[in-house]
Amino acid sequence: MQTVRQIAEQIVAREGGYVNDPDDPGGATKYGVTIHTMRRLGVDLTGDGKVTAADVRQLSRAQATDIFVRHYFEKPRIGDLPEALQPSVFDMYVNAGASAVKILQRLLCDMGFPVAVDGALGPKSIAATAQAMSAAPDHLVDAYGIARRNYYFRLADRRPSSRKYARTRTGGKGGWIKRAEEFIDPKYHLSTVEFEQRTASWG
Repeated sequence: MQTVRQIAEQIVAREGGYVNDPDDPGGATKYGVTIHTMRRLGVDLTGDGKVTAADVRQLSRAQATDIFVRHYFEKPRIGDLPEALQPSVFDMYVNAGASAVKILQRLLCDMGFPVAVDGALGPKSIAATAQAMSAAPDHLVDAYGIARRNYYFRLADRRPSSRKYARTRTGGKGGWIKRAEEFIDPKYHLSTVEFEQRTASWG
């Protein structure tokens, strides 16, 4: 099993370097760490008393990894989830914050484990996840990954400016979908035809 730091390093590599896409609500971002996160944590790398895009540009891979381990894994208690589920939920938490936990909580509710969909991993959600894993040990990770993929599709349905993250200019799977499917068994990956059918309404 990979260590938490190894998983975080993979997330950093997956996220890539500095970007400041006007269509991305996260704003200036490097290695997946947004300017909003750095402001919230007070990461002033330039030492000028304020956190700006210049601080984001200075962020190192090691610093990004530390932020993810501390604030996106340890603080939200992802380490209390079944080990097999941790990489996907951790990756999604970096990408979408508390929505990663809400996706899991909605899935638990659908499986008959009533928990509050509040984006926080408390004792009830953690216990329910353990029960769900025991009930469906060969399926929970895939089910979460599929729910995660559906979350991205619904987001793109509602927000046309985000569709470029789910579908490439040439009509293939975009970064969001590929990212979700990295954690899903290949037999559950959408085929080219299935993907085209799912995104046909986008024009």
